[in-house]
Amino acid sequence: MIGRLHHVVIVGGGFGGLCACRSLKKAPVRITLIDRRNHHLFQPLLYQVATGGLSPANIAAPLRSLVGSQANTSVRLAEVVGFDLDAQRVFLRRGSPITYDTLIVASGSDQSYFGHSQWAEVAPGLKSIEDATRIRRRVLLAFEMAEQATDPQTIRRLTTFVVVGAGPTGVELAGALAEISRRTLAGQFHNIDPAKARVLLVEGSDRVLPTFTEPLTEKAQRSLERLGVEVLTGWMVRLLEPGRVEIVQQGDADEETRQVITAENIFWAAGVAASPLGGDLAKGSNCGIDRGGRVVVGPDCSLRGRPNVFAIGDLANWGHDLDRPLPGLAPVAMQQGRYVAKVIRRRFQGKSTPEFRYFDRGNMATIGRRMAVGELGRFRFWGFPAWLAWLFVHLMYLAEFENRVLVLVQWGWNYFTRNRSARLITAEPADYSTESEGPDWDALEAKWKR
Repeated sequence: MIGRLHHVVIVGGGFGGLCACRSLKKAPVRITLIDRRNHHLFQPLLYQVATGGLSPANIAAPLRSLVGSQANTSVRLAEVVGFDLDAQRVFLRRGSPITYDTLIVASGSDQSYFGHSQWAEVAPGLKSIEDATRIRRRVLLAFEMAEQATDPQTIRRLTTFVVVGAGPTGVELAGALAEISRRTLAGQFHNIDPAKARVLLVEGSDRVLPTFTEPLTEKAQRSLERLGVEVLTGWMVRLLEPGRVEIVQQGDADEETRQVITAENIFWAAGVAASPLGGDLAKGSNCGIDRGGRVVVGPDCSLRGRPNVFAIGDLANWGHDLDRPLPGLAPVAMQQGRYVAKVIRRRFQGKSTPEFRYFDRGNMATIGRRMAVGELGRFRFWGFPAWLAWLFVHLMYLAEFENRVLVLVQWGWNYFTRNRSARLITAEPADYSTESEGPDWDALEAKWKR
């Protein structure tokens, strides 16, 4: 009997896909949820995994446990590689194609290096648990190797951290790195002083957190500087190589100022690009695609000429009656997921659905312990109240109650002890010798891979 039901295929178990799936729990449909990973990930807290504040399991939950109670849902661990919209089929890297009656694509986004894909090896981004543990490994290993080094230049290079991009992720990562070096690791090394580590935040625009109002960005920058972060706004990355980054600043008379920063640890938080699946959707429909690879969708989040195909979240360019398209934020994806589920349910009832409307609950970003900024409509808040609000909002967005309790306890412990208990270098033992030339990160990465 279930095989005769309307088949809804959802690609992606992120915020948008998961919300759409859960909202169809009681609908007269059968659902196949496809994701190349077996877990739902709370990406806004990845930086805390990368800096040892939380463990990966605190911010992720198995998809099967999240939708296990839905009798109409099955989970498929697979990677989607394309679509045939005419034949209504989804192609997988391994396995037979899956046919659908309605398709919801919520495949998210990847890190964008603005045409310089080779920079990915030098400056890892922060989009997955693997990215977070890789960054954590590099940060902690840098201090360990600096402790063994004798050459001052090598120590300086090892304890210099550059974060490219001053959006929420970059600001939060830079602030956490500064707290680690100046507070968490204080007194734990004998040959180096972690507090002397340099943390630089490089941003191409003229201020940090450029999507926030100017008064809040000024407060955020002052808070970062109090933590010891060197904020470089108006600087663009021209070249990234192992151990060094070259940045330039445009002057008033079209004169460039050039600066080279020597650092073994460079992290990328400067931009994102939609999943490559957006291009495949655009080819099979009459919809456009923007420079970031996002599919231009209709007012109901469907593709032009394909009313049974929806794109939501980071993959969708939804800008109807707006000055600019909706941003790639978790609340946008969640609201679109619930909306598309409503559209599907109402279609079974022969009813139309008003076009999607996004309710903006505001923006928030944390800078460090007791420091955050937030805005809700015309209301602006910062400091300790904003930090408490940030904690509450992020706890409520975590997918499972068990994770909320674990994270709350961990945050409480970190707050009172200033300790980060998840400071683990998860790698095979290796020869971490340090010579004057500094570590060979490529060789170490080869040893890290199990």
